[in-house]
Amino acid sequence: FIGERSAFSAKLQTQMNLSEQKTANNSGLELSIAVNYGGRWDIVNAARKLAVQVQQGELKPEDISIERFAQAVSLSDLRDPDLFIRTGGEKRVSNYLLWHLAYTELYFTDTLWPDFSDHELDLALEFYAGRQRRFGKTGEQVEKKDA
Repeated sequence: FIGERSAFSAKLQTQMNLSEQKTANNSGLELSIAVNYGGRWDIVNAARKLAVQVQQGELKPEDISIERFAQAVSLSDLRDPDLFIRTGGEKRVSNYLLWHLAYTELYFTDTLWPDFSDHELDLALEFYAGRQRRFGKTGEQVEKKDA
């Protein structure tokens, strides 16, 4: 689970914790459930974690790097998404995984989620296959590296 759990009852928080403990050693599918989650909250929460480490003398401010910050955000143990699919015609990420979407390919469709079919997924994957993954570089820089 990712998100601010304190908004939920103690019973629900306990159930969430138990489900995480019971599935901690599972392999295969990795499922992340976002509850009361926002990308801005995630970034602020990561900054607070690092600030506490600095305050306690465990970390120097100059040692805070992109990599260290990335370790402090939710889902730090997973790769960033390669493809983000937004249904329903909206052209925004709606405060979702803001840190993680930096180099993610964004696919927008007017199709509503209940109508999102295998065909729609194929269209999204075709879009993704046609993209040149540059990770902040120009197309020319990527082509030089690949040559």
